[in-house]
Amino acid sequence: MFVHTVQAGESLFEISKRYRIPVNQIQTVNGLTETNIVPGQALLIDSYTYVVQPGDTYSLIAHKAFVPIGQLEAANSMIKPETLQPGMIIKIPDTSNYIADTLSYYGVRSPELDQALIREYAPYSSSISIFEYHFASNGDIVNQLEDYAAIETTWKNRVTPLVTITNLTEAGFDSELVHLVLNNPAARSNLVDHIAELVLRKGYGGVNIDFELVRAVDRDLFSGFLRQLRDRLKPGGFALTIAVPPKTSEDIPWMLGYDYGAIGSVVDSMFIMAYDWHHSVSEAGPVAPLDQVKNTIQFALKYVPRQKIILGVPLYGYSWSIPYQPGMVAPGISNQNAIQTAMRYQAPIQYSREAQTPYYQYRNEQGMLHEVWFEDVRSMSGKMLLVREYGLQALGAWQLTLGFAPGTWLLRKFFTIRKL
Repeated sequence: MFVHTVQAGESLFEISKRYRIPVNQIQTVNGLTETNIVPGQALLIDSYTYVVQPGDTYSLIAHKAFVPIGQLEAANSMIKPETLQPGMIIKIPDTSNYIADTLSYYGVRSPELDQALIREYAPYSSSISIFEYHFASNGDIVNQLEDYAAIETTWKNRVTPLVTITNLTEAGFDSELVHLVLNNPAARSNLVDHIAELVLRKGYGGVNIDFELVRAVDRDLFSGFLRQLRDRLKPGGFALTIAVPPKTSEDIPWMLGYDYGAIGSVVDSMFIMAYDWHHSVSEAGPVAPLDQVKNTIQFALKYVPRQKIILGVPLYGYSWSIPYQPGMVAPGISNQNAIQTAMRYQAPIQYSREAQTPYYQYRNEQGMLHEVWFEDVRSMSGKMLLVREYGLQALGAWQLTLGFAPGTWLLRKFFTIRKL
């Protein structure tokens, strides 16, 4: 597989002729219902042969295919670099030999929808964390989900279902709620009991803890709570995983509640939420810039074994109104919808070399200017390469209902997914 970046004036028909790939195959892989592509749009070409184009070199082709140039040359040893000519057919080497887990989040909707979507993504999934259960200040679980169909379908498709426990409330993530539970031994033990009972009663394979905005003062208590939960779950063979913010240092005030070292010594897996460097109430900018993602991996590796680290990537971006005004809230937009919006408004897509992330601007029917930052096959490929480069356990995603058509094809390209 390789990536073609659309140039001004190119049509999908011309691209299909150039690479000898049917138009409908390109549309299927990229989730396109229309053919009105735009300059700068990245298209994943599902072929392991490449038709050399004018001006191509092994270096340029290796860049398009996200493979090491030495590996590309070795796969085509009969064709020397100096003899490369337009029209030649060269092989794109298979790079799927890295065995990795995946962990994605999924919110239950209805038994029929749950079963259909989980079956669709099961071939590319090791674990699916089903969300979400909430708790009260006394440690009681305060809601119920109709999640039996999702759990059963997950197991049947050789995927481990995890239950997501979070401090999300109607007002947002509640740090005070976490503070109250952690500082009350009875409430803390009660929550551990209720989580363990929920796992057994519903038939989950483990737990994902997503406590956000944990306070610095609760840092040690939070690690202790995880240890207590681990000790309760481990005899039954249940997994304990956690979602954590993307720390790049110990100097970020709102992340001081997360002791990577202590957490990493307790949990089976740590899902790093490597996104939202720019978010709904910030100025426009890259949501998951590659340099910052790399920095958080490097920081985590100082404290956490690489075989426990899951690199979380976003299946979404944001659409900001321009100019930015404090207090404005930018709506989220799925990666797939971001591409469709660019095509609808015929907005050329730019690519930030610094952030390794795509973006564009467009005016809607009311004349309002918007700026959209999102993820495409280029930026996702860069993040998948980081998993391989640093020898991490897994790639993770928030969240499956958002969808990203080329994502499953990219997983095939870079990984062999570990299954039950």
